[in-house]
Amino acid sequence: MKTRTFLAALSLGFLAACAQMSPREAVNNPTIGKAVQNAQTSGDHYALTKYFEGAAREMQIKADEKKNLLEHYEDKSYLYGREAQDLISHTAALVRKYDQTARENIKEAATHRQMALEAARIRPTRDHKMAGSALGEEHQTSN
Repeated sequence: MKTRTFLAALSLGFLAACAQMSPREAVNNPTIGKAVQNAQTSGDHYALTKYFEGAAREMQIKADEKKNLLEHYEDKSYLYGREAQDLISHTAALVRKYDQTARENIKEAATHRQMALEAARIRPTRDHKMAGSALGEEHQTSN
């Protein structure tokens, strides 16, 4: 049990290191790709859900920061001379990229949340089995 907890914490650490990636990029990362491929239990899928939700939050924060910068460039383009249009175009592209990545991460999180629910329904956790067997023993002894 301790080994499993350690491995889960370790894999979450690796997942956090790659938080700025889109789900497609993350799966190309060997560590995250293996975590996605090897996810079987509801806990595995919940961990991936948390990772992708966190990545989506980070991307949305970055998009918001770039939107503010874009507003500044548009309002004060006279400060940047010839570079203003390039800065505006580049920043607008980053906003689109960050927004798209956030949406992709949200979709991936929803997928893993659904998989976690299905895994929990199909394979109840050991605690549920133990609780069920304890209830069964009590029922048998009371008869």
